[in-house]
Amino acid sequence: MVARAEAAGCRALVLTVDTPMLGRRERDARNRFALPEGIEPANFAAIHHLVAARAAKEGSSPFAAQVQQLFDPSLDWDKVAWLKSITRLPLLLKGVVTPEDARLAVAAGMAGIIVSNHGGRQLDGAEATIMALPRVVEAVAGALPVMMDGGIRRGVHVLIALALGARAVFIGRPYLWGLAVDGEQGVRDVVELLRAELELAMALSGKSSIDRIDRSLVAEG
Repeated sequence: MVARAEAAGCRALVLTVDTPMLGRRERDARNRFALPEGIEPANFAAIHHLVAARAAKEGSSPFAAQVQQLFDPSLDWDKVAWLKSITRLPLLLKGVVTPEDARLAVAAGMAGIIVSNHGGRQLDGAEATIMALPRVVEAVAGALPVMMDGGIRRGVHVLIALALGARAVFIGRPYLWGLAVDGEQGVRDVVELLRAELELAMALSGKSSIDRIDRSLVAEG
């Protein structure tokens, strides 16, 4: 898969490290959540159909069963080092929320960190990523770029994340909402809406460019 990503022209690899096991998603289990007909994980198609059929027969969520079958809970820093050793691409870690892990990521030679708690779907009561972000930024001390996701719904949320030290933000649910409403155009509309809201929020905050955004915009309580 790494070789295929390189051959396809990908410019970086992102390793998700906050899901050694799938969190308890009771709604998925109750609804027996599964990928709809005609949609499948292309890289795991064979095992997808096998596990999905067994889960459906047992009355559980085919998606959850597949994840538990495919994911390796023994992921550790040695395996991160191995992955880094077999690719020429920059490697980013997604799911870092503590200063300790941020410093380890720097020591391991990662190209970047994405502060993420998997949309709050892994561990009940987990800290919001916007709260964890400043501590992670402080821990890496500029050694690598820090990005974040989680809770980005409006342009002002992007502004706050940038003010707290994020180099970029990612969105999960919003683009899926746009996709559901109007396909590709719906996704474009969501991204453009966020861009327009960010530009307006910057103007109203007196910031004429991204590099002028700083912590002065955020009151610490």
